[in-house]
Amino acid sequence: MQDIRRLLKYLKPYWGIFSLATVAMVLVGLLESATGALIVPIFDQAFAGASGQRTPTLFGLQNIIPASGIGAWRTISILLIIFTAVKGIAEYLSSYLMARVGQASVLNLRQDLYSHVLGQSADFFERHRTNYIVSRLVTSAAAIEVAVTATLRDMLRESFTLIAFLAASFYYNWRLTLGSLAIAPVIAVLTARFGRSLRNLARESFEGNKRLTDTAQEALANQSIVKAYRAEEHGRKRFTSVALEIVRANLRSAKIAALSPPTIEMIGVIAVVVLLFFGQREIMAGHMNAAQFLTFLFFLFRSYDPMRKLSRLQNSMEQALAAARHVWDVMDEHAEIPEKAGAIELKPLVSEIELRDVSFGYANESARPVLREVSLRIPAGTMVALVGESGGGKSTLTKLLPRFHDPTTGALLWDGTDLRDARLSSLRKQIALVTQETVLFNDTVRNNIAYSKLNATDDEIKEAARVAFAHDFIMELPQGYDTLVGERGIFLSGGQRQRLAIARAVLADAPVLILDEATSALDAESERLVQRALANLIRNRTTIVIAHRLSTVRRADKIVVIERGRIVETGSHTELLAHGGIYRHLYELQFADEEEEVVVSSE
Repeated sequence: MQDIRRLLKYLKPYWGIFSLATVAMVLVGLLESATGALIVPIFDQAFAGASGQRTPTLFGLQNIIPASGIGAWRTISILLIIFTAVKGIAEYLSSYLMARVGQASVLNLRQDLYSHVLGQSADFFERHRTNYIVSRLVTSAAAIEVAVTATLRDMLRESFTLIAFLAASFYYNWRLTLGSLAIAPVIAVLTARFGRSLRNLARESFEGNKRLTDTAQEALANQSIVKAYRAEEHGRKRFTSVALEIVRANLRSAKIAALSPPTIEMIGVIAVVVLLFFGQREIMAGHMNAAQFLTFLFFLFRSYDPMRKLSRLQNSMEQALAAARHVWDVMDEHAEIPEKAGAIELKPLVSEIELRDVSFGYANESARPVLREVSLRIPAGTMVALVGESGGGKSTLTKLLPRFHDPTTGALLWDGTDLRDARLSSLRKQIALVTQETVLFNDTVRNNIAYSKLNATDDEIKEAARVAFAHDFIMELPQGYDTLVGERGIFLSGGQRQRLAIARAVLADAPVLILDEATSALDAESERLVQRALANLIRNRTTIVIAHRLSTVRRADKIVVIERGRIVETGSHTELLAHGGIYRHLYELQFADEEEEVVVSSE
């Protein structure tokens, strides 16, 4: 019931349309009954018309239809056409209006889910694979959409029709109708048991689909490695193993779904057979005539049809509620970066950024903290290079500044203001980010550059591209700035992708830059252009760079050596070399060969 109540919250804004659809569904049930009630006057005309006998029927139809003759048949025919036409219009309205309610409410659900997910901290995305989240947004939401648009509509329509048929049965003989309802508790218990089993199996199937998506995405995204190591058969077996789990769950669901309606129908037919004997006694006792008994049987038989459909729809609703549970699991997880009430608007950096005794550890790691008691001052307008072995905590430190994470202990101060006291949007608009793994969207070159400033003019976009040394190669593309770059920028070279990312950061025009400068995979010409673009980007900005190149390290105002989560050395390139500590060792491992290449090329 909790799942249903949460779904109904999304229907609430469309209560007016939902009410109109409900009225249309009630009308369908009434007109179904009215059409069935015409059996009595038809029976009278066929077998008792000459005597002018008039048998009471629903809605006083016997008073509308002439006693006998062609006029009686004409009236019956006209009523039959009118009832059918109006019922068809009511069915159309109920279907269309419920579709509007379903589409609108599920759109709101998807928007809420998407906004909720985007509002989560980096911890959330480190715990959950992207496919896990996308399956909730797409697959689970689609199942809910079907439930609201079609299943709920059909359940209401069949329920109103069942009520109308049972009411008609009561009208003709309440004793026989009460007898037929004796099987209702049995049907309710069976439906509930079938429903619970189906919901559990549906949850199992959804989990299997998530694993199947993960398995397929992983293999397809890394297909070159799969082929290089001849692991196609291994990949196929992994995929088939997960797919078979889904098949088994779906087959068990199909078995229960197929067993439920005929079981309930058989119970209903047995009850009808018993009622036939009691019906004969009712006729002999004069409580009803043959026309009324025939009509009673019609309504009784017709009532089992909506019962059977409701059983099947209940199964579908249980499966949809299992999908809803997957959505609620995400919606109920709160890992947002908190923003204080009355948080202040952060101004552009004037003095310095300070890390004061900062420690940080990932929630899902039981090992030592990634950062331990880090204290660092970064004066405005300076460039700080972070160096150290992989896994030392350099990337984690750069994630704390835009508050992708908050420190476990300690504080980050922006001109003396704790970042936790500032509005997130005001903080992040002060920071531009260029990551080691260049992030591009499957969109045009223009839109990828403008991602940092969505209202940028064409002139601003082109100027940013020129600063990043990207304009020339963009103009050589088939559609220039309107060329699609492909998924993750696959249609571009590594150097071109990085220059687009730099152009995006240039366009943001943020006073603080976080840069993971990785150019080791580029050819010499691309690297030269990227380095020139980076030189333009960092000019007049406060820059924190994870340095991979000697040229960057030398250009830095301060070099910070991080080892095992601690700052072990700081100073300029010359000072640290002279000191002869860890930096000198890193220099000999990482930068000495590069310096020799520079010397050789200059000679």
